[in-house]
Amino acid sequence: MASFLYRVGHFSFTRRWTVLIAWLLVLAAAGAGAVASGMKMTEELTIPGVESATAQTILEERFGDAASGVGAGTGGQAAAGAEAEKPASSKFVVQAPEGTNLIEDGSLETVLGALAPISEESQVESVSDPMTTGTIAPDGGAVYVDIQFTVPADDVSDATLDTIASAESTLSDDGFTVAVAGGPFTEPLELLGPTELVGVVVALLVLLVTFGSLLAAGMPILTALLGVGIGVAGVLSLSAVVTISSATLTLALMLGLAVGIDYALFLLSRHRQQLAEGIPPAESAGRAVGTAGSAVVFAGLTVVIALAGLSVTGIPFLATMGLAAAATVAIAVLIATTLLPAIMGFAGDRLIPKGRAAARAQRSTKAENRWGTFVTTHPVWTLLVGVLLLGTVALPATSMRLGLPDAGQEQATSHDRQAYDLLAEGFGPGINGPLVVLLDAESDPDALPAAMAQMSAALEGVANVAAVAPAIPNGAVEGMEAAPGTPQADAAIITVIPTTGPNAEETAEVVHDIRDLRGAVEEATGADVWVTGAAAANIDVTEKLADALPLFLAIVVGLAIILLLVAFRSLLVPVTAVLGFLLTVAAAFGATTAVYQWGWLADVFSVATPAPLLSFMPVLLVGVLFGLAMDYQVFLVSRMREDFTHGAGAMQAVRSGYAHGARVVLAAALIMIAVFASFVFSGNTTIGPIAFALGFGIAVDALVVRMTMIPAVMALLGKSAWWLPRWLDKALPNVDIEGASLEARTETHHEPKHEAHTGAHAK
Repeated sequence: MASFLYRVGHFSFTRRWTVLIAWLLVLAAAGAGAVASGMKMTEELTIPGVESATAQTILEERFGDAASGVGAGTGGQAAAGAEAEKPASSKFVVQAPEGTNLIEDGSLETVLGALAPISEESQVESVSDPMTTGTIAPDGGAVYVDIQFTVPADDVSDATLDTIASAESTLSDDGFTVAVAGGPFTEPLELLGPTELVGVVVALLVLLVTFGSLLAAGMPILTALLGVGIGVAGVLSLSAVVTISSATLTLALMLGLAVGIDYALFLLSRHRQQLAEGIPPAESAGRAVGTAGSAVVFAGLTVVIALAGLSVTGIPFLATMGLAAAATVAIAVLIATTLLPAIMGFAGDRLIPKGRAAARAQRSTKAENRWGTFVTTHPVWTLLVGVLLLGTVALPATSMRLGLPDAGQEQATSHDRQAYDLLAEGFGPGINGPLVVLLDAESDPDALPAAMAQMSAALEGVANVAAVAPAIPNGAVEGMEAAPGTPQADAAIITVIPTTGPNAEETAEVVHDIRDLRGAVEEATGADVWVTGAAAANIDVTEKLADALPLFLAIVVGLAIILLLVAFRSLLVPVTAVLGFLLTVAAAFGATTAVYQWGWLADVFSVATPAPLLSFMPVLLVGVLFGLAMDYQVFLVSRMREDFTHGAGAMQAVRSGYAHGARVVLAAALIMIAVFASFVFSGNTTIGPIAFALGFGIAVDALVVRMTMIPAVMALLGKSAWWLPRWLDKALPNVDIEGASLEARTETHHEPKHEAHTGAHAK
C-alpha cells in the first residue's frame, strides 16, 4: 500500500492544478445537490419497531390530525412517530398574575379574546378550548391551548407567526406571563456558530505553535474546511429521500473538522521533516503520503468501521448519524492523501522549516524523549497510577441513567424551556411528559366501552399518577353523546399525567406499572392496550439499544482488531489498544455522568438542568471514540513498529518512536479537544453532552492511555509485543504500513540520503 500511496502523493504534487480543480468540482456538485434537495432537516428522533412508536402510528391512523403532538410533551425531541413533513403543533401557555384565578375573576375571557385571531389564520387548523379540554390549572393560575397548524413548522408564514406574537404581546401588556413552544417556535440548531469558530481558531493557534509557520498552519485548516463542506453538502443532498436531523449534520461537521485537521497535520509534519533533511519537495510529498498516509488510511478505516457499525443497532436515525459521519471521515482521508499533496506543490520550498521552527521542534522532541524514557523505565508504577486514576474518574458511571432530551434541559432563554417551566409550575412536572394509553378495539368495536371503563378504573390505582383524563374515543360509543352520523368508535385514548417529569425514575415506574396491569384488561375485553409518551419512549429506546450493544461491540471491535493485526502484524498490540480504549470510555462515561447528570461544574459547561444522559449516547460514544482512539494508537505505535522493523531494539524502538511521534500526537489531540470543546457550548442538549464526552475521552486517551500507558506496556512486553504466529503471518496480507517498499525503492535508486529510517513517522 505504501508504494501505491507514494504514487498518489507524487501524482497529486506534480499535477496539482488537476487535483485542485477536481476537488473544487466535487464541492460544487455537492453544493448543487444540497440546494436541489431543499436541505430539509428535522429535530425529531424516530425509533420504529418499539411499542411507543407503534402506538403512535396506530394513534395517528385512528385519530388523524387530532393525534398530532399527543404524548410528546413540551418542545424537545419527540421520541417516536412525528415526522418533519407533518403539520406542526404548538403550545400557547399563559400564567396569570400571582394570586389571580383565571375563572373566578373573569381573566380567562381576556385570554381567549386575545387568542381568537389566531384561529382565523388560514394556516391554523384549530385552537383548543381549555374549558372542554381541561387545560386550566387546578388553582386557576395558568392555562394552555394547543395550536394545530395545517402545514409543517418550516412552512408556517410570517403573517401567522405575527398574529401569534401579537396575542403574546397583548397578554404580556395585561400582566400575564406568556410562552409559546413547539413547532415553528423551537429554535433551530446553528451548525457553525461563534463557539464552533472559536474551536477552529484554537486549532489554528496549535498548528501555528507546532509548525512555527502561518503558511503550514493554514493548510490543514483549509483542507479540513473543504472536506467538511463536501461532506455536509453531500449529506444534505440526500435530505429529499432520507430523514436528516440537525444532530446528524452537527456530528458529521464536528468529526470531519477534527479528523480532517489531524490527518493533514500528520502528513504535513512528515513532509516538513523530510524537507529539512534535504529530500526534494516532490519526492518528499510522495514519501509522506506513502508512510504517514498509510497510517492515515488505516486510522480513517477504523473510524469509518466504528461509525458505520452503528447501523446494526436497528435505529434509523442512529444509523444515519453514523453513516453520514463515516462518509465525512472518508472524505477527510481522501483529501489528506490527494488534495494536501497538491497544496504542498503550490507551497514548494516555502514549507521547509526555518531556523526557529526547527530548533523548537528539536527542543520538543527532547522533552517527549524524557517523558518516554521515564514511563518506559518505570512501567509498572506508570500502569498502576494510570489505571487507578482512570478507574476513579469512571466511578460516577456506575450510577449513570439514560433518557431522551426534553425542553427542561434547554437554556432558560429558549421558548420551549420557558413554556416547560410555566407548565410545570402551574400543572405539575408530569404535564411535560404525559403518557397516552391507547385502546385498540378494531377487531371488536363493541368491546371498546368495557375496555375504556376497566382501563380507566385500573389507572386510578397506579402510584405516582397525578391525574387520569376521561377516555376519548375516535367515534360514537354507547352511553356517550355524539353527533348524528358519527361512525362507531374502534379506539380510544386515556391521557395519564404522572406526578414527576418525563425523565424521572418514578415516571418510568408508572410506565412499567401500566404495562403490567394491562394484561387483565386485554384478556377481559379483547382490546389491545398500548402505552406511548416520552417516558415510554425512554424505556423502549434504552432497551432496544441495550439489545443491540453486544452485536455492535462484537462487529466494531472485531473488525478493528483484524485491521490492527494487518497493520502491525502483532497479536498483543491490538489487544492492548482495545484494553486501553475500555479504560478511556469508562472514564468518559464517568466524567459525563458527573457533569450532565450530577451537575458538577454545570455552570462551567453550560448545563442548564442536570438530567439523565442521552439514551443513544453510550452506543454512539463507543463507536466514535473507539475509532478516534485507534487513530492515536496507529500514529504512535506505527512509528515504533517502523523503527523496530528497520533494526532498532525493542526498547529503543519504543523510545525513539515515542520521541518522534508524541509531539504531533499531542498537537493532534489538542486540536481535536478544541474542536469538540467548542461544540460543548453550542447550547444544543443533544450535541453538548456528546461533544463533552468525546473531548474528555480524547484527552484521556491521548494523554493518559496512548502517550503514557501504552509505551509502558510496550516496554514490559519487549520483543513479544511484535510476536505473531508464523501461520498467521503468512495468512495476513502485507500492507507495508511502515514503508519498507519505499526504503527498497530508495536503495534501488542509490540515494542514501533518502533512507526511509531517517524520516520520523508522520511526525
